[in-house]
Amino acid sequence: MSNDSLIILEKDSNRIDERLKKLLKGSEAKCALLVDKDGYLITRQGFTHSLDTTALAALLAGSFASTKEIAKLVGEPEFSVLFHQGKKDHIHMCIVGERSILAVIFDDRTTIGMVRLYAREAAVELTEILQKIQNRGGSQEGLSDEFADKANEKMDDIFQD
Repeated sequence: MSNDSLIILEKDSNRIDERLKKLLKGSEAKCALLVDKDGYLITRQGFTHSLDTTALAALLAGSFASTKEIAKLVGEPEFSVLFHQGKKDHIHMCIVGERSILAVIFDDRTTIGMVRLYAREAAVELTEILQKIQNRGGSQEGLSDEFADKANEKMDDIFQD
């Protein structure tokens, strides 16, 4: 299994979602997305029903990738925080660990300072959660032995001559 692959179990997903909910409550932001640097949406919380979160995740990752190249041109290894200000909605993005991006969408009901404060705290905790997942790697910790046995049997059935 590649080191780039993550197996996020339900308990991991629940911990991530709870942390995002805490971020939204404290910062009074509209929604938060956790995105893989490859552009895949890991999870989202808040008012996302009117957003195309799949496209947004890909574009957020692209934004960070292009900004990384800009950083190199000015002698920085990477910019860890990005902020986009609109007329009514704004986006704060920060790196979480080595492979993820936390994006928080908010409006004028809160301030960039509040969002940055709560996002920084969330990023630290999310980094720890994702690091534990990555350290677990391809192991089947948390998966039932019965499930693993059935999966192995199915794989044997598929690849038998």
